[in-house]
Order: sequence, then structure tokens, then C-alpha cells
Amino acid sequence: MISLPDLLLMPSTFAAAQVSTFMWLVEQSIWIGIGACAALGMYCGILLLRRVKQKKFPGAEAEQAFLDDLSERLEKRDFDGAAQVCDDPAVWNKALPQLALLAIQNRGEPMKKIRQIVGERFERDVLASLEVLNSWVGTSIKTGPQLGLLGTVLGMINAFAKIAGAAASGVDPKELSADISFALWTTAAGMAISIPLIVLQSAASNSIKKLQESVDEGTGLFLDEFAAAKAQEAK
Repeated sequence: MISLPDLLLMPSTFAAAQVSTFMWLVEQSIWIGIGACAALGMYCGILLLRRVKQKKFPGAEAEQAFLDDLSERLEKRDFDGAAQVCDDPAVWNKALPQLALLAIQNRGEPMKKIRQIVGERFERDVLASLEVLNSWVGTSIKTGPQLGLLGTVLGMINAFAKIAGAAASGVDPKELSADISFALWTTAAGMAISIPLIVLQSAASNSIKKLQESVDEGTGLFLDEFAAAKAQEAK
């Protein structure tokens, strides 16, 4: 037969069990969140580096060879041939040939308008897509440590709550150490995923900067020759 004191303790025991289950779910969610941040950051960072590599020439010599071939066609005012050079399967996915082809396709427009179209297309279709991926890497870098900090706070709250109730029911050292261990491990995990992502983001940012400098220089040379070819065609 259940005694009166046991009946009085049943609601509090049930409530404690509910809180314990809720906290376990929160802790597991934090681990899932930290893992998701690591996976998202690495995926976006690697994809970003691959996109940058895809948009630029493998070296200065390859880019110069493309510009020389393009220049030869422009000197002959062979705009269709120049377009074919840009649309070659070996280079069509590079940023510079795409922009050169865009300029050739709009050669009926004034040069000022062509330069504006080329610049806007590069900003919108190339740099903007790269910056989106870069921002997701940055989000993972910031979110991972924050989730780790949240795990630390929750772990310490659980530990201190058990210490506060020790006078009434006693505290299990294993449970207390588990809460403290969770608090420390989540902090370490959050920092551990942010450090390599910071390095990855820095490398990606440098690659984007080099791509932009290369495309700006190559596009400038091409547009100057393109303007000269247009002027000769108009005579």
C-alpha cells in the first residue's frame, strides 16, 4: 500500500523525470547542431574553393594564351571567331571567357554600356554566388561556438541544480561529472569546428580576391582591344 508521503512525492518525481527527459533532448539537439554546423561549413567551404577554381584559369600562361587567341581574332575583326574561342568547351566555364562572350554578343551597344553590362554580370553571377557560400561558412564559424557555449551553460545549470538538491536526496558523483563533462566537451567541440573553418574561409577569401584581380585585369585588356576592333569596323 502506498503511503501518504509517497503520494505527495509522486508529482514532484514525475515533474523531475519530465525535466530530465527534456534536458536530455536539448543536449542531444546541441550535439546535432554542432555536427550540422561542422558539416555545413566544410561543405560550403570546399564547394566554394571548387567554384573559384572552376572560374579561373589554371595559371597565368593559360589565361595569356586565351587572350592572345582572342586578340588575334579581334585584329581581323572576326567577332564570330572570337565568340567561338570564348565558347570552346575547354574554357567556357571560366569567368573571363563568359564575360568576353557577353561583350561580343552586345557589340551593337556603346562601349560604356558594354563595360557596365560586363561589370554587373561579373558582380551578380560570379562574385555574388561565391559570397553566398562564403557567408554560410562564416555563419557556421559563429554558430558552432555559440552552440558549444549553450551546452556549457546548460551542463553547469544541471550540475548546480543537483548540488542544490543534495541536502534532500544526495547527489550521484557520476551524474554530476556527466553534466560537467557535457559542459566542457560542447565548448571544446564548438571551438574545434570553428578553427579549421576559419582557415578554410581565409583561403577561400584569398582565392576570391585573386580571381577578381585576374578577371579585372584580363577583362580590361580584352575590352580595350574589343573597343579598337569595333572602331575599325565602324570605319
